[in-house]
Amino acid sequence: MTDILDNAEMKMMAAIENLEENLRTLRTGRANAALLDRVEVDYYGSPTPVNQMARISVVEGTQLVVKPYDRTLVKAIVHAVQAANLGLNPQGEADCVRIQVPQLTGERRQELAKKAQKYGEEAKVAIRNIRREANDAIKKDKELREDEEKSALEDSQKLTDTYIKNIESVVEKKKADILNV
Repeated sequence: MTDILDNAEMKMMAAIENLEENLRTLRTGRANAALLDRVEVDYYGSPTPVNQMARISVVEGTQLVVKPYDRTLVKAIVHAVQAANLGLNPQGEADCVRIQVPQLTGERRQELAKKAQKYGEEAKVAIRNIRREANDAIKKDKELREDEEKSALEDSQKLTDTYIKNIESVVEKKKADILNV
């Protein structure tokens, strides 16, 4: 029984980590190296994440500087950032790419807040699916007495409630960060 709940808790932790990773890619109006986490550059025929082929640093909170380890990749990085549709305008220089992160408009902030909320809802669905799987496994366990089964189902619900609250607080924090001008 505890194995089932431990397994469910590990899956729930993974769902929270996935949510946090998704939220990191949302712009907040401040430069953040995580903005480029999902940008991939065609590097000798294979798509490679920018953060694996360049050093990304934040300058003055509003600008990203991408210094590729191989200078010949500057143009490819510029094209990849433009193709990623992040609303960023990269400027290629001799040995680096400068990306000015523009301030977000009120409308864009609302869109991003909705997207954060959507990511949160997806994470809640994942948590509930994990709970359902755990509950099914508990009910199938023939070795449990009726009172043990009921106790395990209650523990599963408590675990779910804890992680749902965690998701809500993470999403609210991100939404506040996005909407804060």
